[in-house]
Amino acid sequence: MSDRNPNIAIYFHVHLVSDSTGETLVAMMKASTAQFRSATALEHLHALVRSEAQLERTLEVIESKPGIVLFTLVNSERRSQLEAFCRSRNIPAVSILDPTLSVLGRYLGAAMTDEVGAQRNLDDAYYSRIEALDYSMAHDDGQNVQGLAEADIILLGVSRTSKTPTCMYLANRGYKVGNIPLVPGAPLPVILDSFTKPYIVGLVANPDRIVQIREQRLVGLKQTDQTDYIDKDQVRLEMRDAKRMFLRKGIKVIDVTRRSIEETAAQVINLYNKDRPIEERRKGLRL
Repeated sequence: MSDRNPNIAIYFHVHLVSDSTGETLVAMMKASTAQFRSATALEHLHALVRSEAQLERTLEVIESKPGIVLFTLVNSERRSQLEAFCRSRNIPAVSILDPTLSVLGRYLGAAMTDEVGAQRNLDDAYYSRIEALDYSMAHDDGQNVQGLAEADIILLGVSRTSKTPTCMYLANRGYKVGNIPLVPGAPLPVILDSFTKPYIVGLVANPDRIVQIREQRLVGLKQTDQTDYIDKDQVRLEMRDAKRMFLRKGIKVIDVTRRSIEETAAQVINLYNKDRPIEERRKGLRL
């Protein structure tokens, strides 16, 4: 049994080596390290490693900051070179797609392609995602309200309820999403009541948590003045008014206090798929 104190923070290097964008590696690393709360990964992404020179530079970094290596390399020579290098230095190295590819190969009775980044072909889903990202950036934080009539989803919430990052995450799944901030004393645009296509979701959070996040934001902006923006009583009123408005308009609500962006997005999609008729849902990427 390990005698390591579980309350002591552990920092370690993780090298993500890919001949493509590395997004698969990043997602796998984050999902895995999330299971070890006392550990913090120092991430080093080595993407688009497609030449001998690029691999040599990557190996130099790995040697200077040894840790764990996760990789997805299609080229067999570069893969063998990386594995031999790590083996000679007792550095753990894992090809994360091998188990899945092996099972698929046996089940399908087919050989895998050697195409780099094959999972990112420019198909219809790819262009749908790009279109959705462009749309969400153009309709962020209350911009172009009239254009929100064509949105799949609209997020409403007071400042610091993670509207923008949730929109970007949903857009990366192919949903056209916009968001509107709830500002004290400013009514929602009347035009929203005429929209029939968008599915509207309200985001709420614990007022004390909102105050904490706002205070951190002001510190980052080097603003120390005490304003209603971080006044606890005022924030409680903001949240109370938001909840009352959501209830009055029949808007479904998600509490984001203890949710990650991914969890909030997943819940938004669950509500969207549950409440919208199938024929009204957009075709595209889905969680």
